[in-house]
Amino acid sequence: MKAVVQRVTRASVTVGGEQISAIGRGICVLLGISMEDSQKELEHMVRKILNLRVFEDESGKHWSKSVMDKEYEVLCVSQFTLQCVLKGNKPDFHLAMPTEQAESFYNSFLEQLRKSYRPELIRDGKFGAYMQVHIQNDGPVTIELESPAPGAASSDPKQLSKLEKQQQRKEKTRAKGPSESSKERNAPRKEDRSASSGAEGDVSSEREP
Repeated sequence: MKAVVQRVTRASVTVGGEQISAIGRGICVLLGISMEDSQKELEHMVRKILNLRVFEDESGKHWSKSVMDKEYEVLCVSQFTLQCVLKGNKPDFHLAMPTEQAESFYNSFLEQLRKSYRPELIRDGKFGAYMQVHIQNDGPVTIELESPAPGAASSDPKQLSKLEKQQQRKEKTRAKGPSESSKERNAPRKEDRSASSGAEGDVSSEREP
C-alpha cells in the first residue's frame, strides 16, 4: 500500500462540476492499494498517517505534531495510479487491487481511520469516479509512505538481532566444512570390476553416471 500525504491549508474534491467534499487545515491523503495488501498493511498505514508529524507545535517547532495532535481534518482520496509501473513510457497498473475488491478494502480503510480518530474530521472523495482534487499544499510539504511488503524482514531491533544470530550460526557451520555424511556422499566410488562385462572394449562400463 502506498500513500502520498500532503499538508494543506485547504483541499476539496469535485465530481461532475459539484463539490462533494472539502476540508480546511489538515492533510490530504492519496491512497494506492495493491493486490497483495491485507488487514496488516491497512492498520500499518492508518497508524502512520495519523501519527505523521508534519505540523509545528505551539512554540513554532517544526515536525512536532500530528494531525491528531492538532485536531485537524483529513481528506482521503483513492488513487490506484500510485501502483503504476512503467513499460517503456506507458503506465501499467497490474499491481493495483481489482476494482471490486479495492472498493471494499478502501471502505475498510476509511472505517479504520474513523475508529482511530474523530470520524467527523475524516472526509473522502468518490471511489471510482472521475474527480478533480483541489489541493492547496502548505509549505509545500509532501510525504510518501509505503507499507512493508508482505514477508519483508522486520525492522524491529530485537527481531533483527535474532536474524543476525541465525545468520552467524549458518556461517560458522559453513566454515567447519562439509559434514561426515556429506563427505561420504561426495567420495569417489570404487569401481566394482566384478560387475563389469570384462570386455576391454566395453565403453559403457567407463561412462560417468
